Amino acid sequence: MLLDAGYFRAKIKGLSEFDKVVGGMTWCIDICRMDLDVDLLFQENSTIGQKIALTEKIVAVLPKMNCPLMIEPHQIQGLDFVHIHPVIEWLVKKSIENREEHGDYLLRYAVHQFSKEYCFPHEKPNENFILRALPNISAVQNKYRPQRKFRRIEVEPKDTFSRVQSTLFEYGHDPTQECDSQLHQNLPLTNIFENSFRRYTNSKKANFIFILKLCKSEIAVKFFAFWYKTLQLLFQLNISIFKLKKLEKQLITIQLGEKIEIRRLKEKEGVLLKTKEIVELKLKESREQLIELKAKTNFRKTNELNLSDKEKSKVKQLEIRLLINNSLIEQENQFKEHCKLEKARLQALIKEIGENKKDDLEAEDALKALNEQVSEARINLAKVSRAETVLYRLIDEVPTRAELAQYQRRFLELYNQVSAKHRETKQFYTLYNTLNDQHQYLSKELSLLNSIYDGYNSSLKSINAKDEFICQLENIIDGIKHNKLKVEQRRNEERDLKEKLKGQLSSLIDQQRQYASLLKQFTDECQLNQNLLAQVKNATV
Repeated sequence: MLLDAGYFRAKIKGLSEFDKVVGGMTWCIDICRMDLDVDLLFQENSTIGQKIALTEKIVAVLPKMNCPLMIEPHQIQGLDFVHIHPVIEWLVKKSIENREEHGDYLLRYAVHQFSKEYCFPHEKPNENFILRALPNISAVQNKYRPQRKFRRIEVEPKDTFSRVQSTLFEYGHDPTQECDSQLHQNLPLTNIFENSFRRYTNSKKANFIFILKLCKSEIAVKFFAFWYKTLQLLFQLNISIFKLKKLEKQLITIQLGEKIEIRRLKEKEGVLLKTKEIVELKLKESREQLIELKAKTNFRKTNELNLSDKEKSKVKQLEIRLLINNSLIEQENQFKEHCKLEKARLQALIKEIGENKKDDLEAEDALKALNEQVSEARINLAKVSRAETVLYRLIDEVPTRAELAQYQRRFLELYNQVSAKHRETKQFYTLYNTLNDQHQYLSKELSLLNSIYDGYNSSLKSINAKDEFICQLENIIDGIKHNKLKVEQRRNEERDLKEKLKGQLSSLIDQQRQYASLLKQFTDECQLNQNLLAQVKNATV
């Protein structure tokens, strides 16, 4: 999964399982563009504290990514793969989706940047058409470009509405909104234009006065009335056109409905014609039967006319007896069928009752035998369960390979904690020793300086004291040099020891990596051996 996500460091055999897991999770989080302050390339084989800090950072980022699965730092540190696997699976899926989205975004951005500067041959515009159209476009733009007709000399008004109206008038537009608002207030038209154009130049006042006179005159009133009527007519014309279009649509829908109705009626007519033919055939047959019955009845009537009264009474009695006989025959047949059905039902009941008796006897015998078998099976089950519990206890006393590996992991963690604590205390001891040595050297230096200062004042009294003071200074300097050589020799020894320990550490790390790879190979071979043994057992069975 980590290789699918693009984390190819998972192939390195020298890395530990913890480094692979944490590195893969950090890689996926980084692809999802989430901030995680972790440097995994230079923090492999970390201590317990560093591992805890790494796992806590990862667990803190997962809720920000809306991860539906929860995990604790100690589960990552303890390599609890049952709980780690779904989280890594979700992270890999999320990283692949984000990488695809980012790739699509980069592709679109690259295409956009390319289309800014270049284009394909089939996408090139028609240059001749552009050259021919440019003069026409520029002519239209120049023709309909706004042209300034007036210019304001006075100070610009503070009101926004008046500024807009004056600017529109400068470019030849009439301030109709202000006029309309004042007309609604029943103000004369002269006051409107006088208030609107009072701020403009004296050179253009003649034009405005002319406009005011036109507005006062009847011509302007007639013009506005004519304009209003034309607008009314145009509005009515538009309404009539709209109504005509609506009627036309309704006619079209009516025509379509009529066509559909005609088609439906034709289909119905065809069905009715077919039914008519069938009814006519049945009518012919019934007419033929009616003719035959009429012939029989006529024959019977002619015969009855020739008979006497006694013969007619005998005929009626015979007809009644025939009817009674026919009804009795029908009742007899129905009774026979009912008897047959009842006989079959009773025979089936007799068979079921006999079978049930036999089944009950057999069921009682079988139940007794089953009860005996169940009691024997319970006794055997109790014996087997006792033996199974004994075997389970014996098996539980022997730790499994996974438990041993877990114990080993926990002992390694405990050893790492103890070693870290030991290293920390050792650092404190060394710090204390170095500070103590510094304190001793500083105290010695201070005592020497005090003795030199005291001897200097006494050496100035006589020449012999001065010579003795110089000799003492030379002895002190020789002692300091000797001590300096000793300290430098000690420093060189510590440096050599440090280099030697560094070499040992690198060799031990290599051995650890080699041990991890060999352990992995050994576990793989053990698993293969177990699989082969299982196959051999299955083959023998």
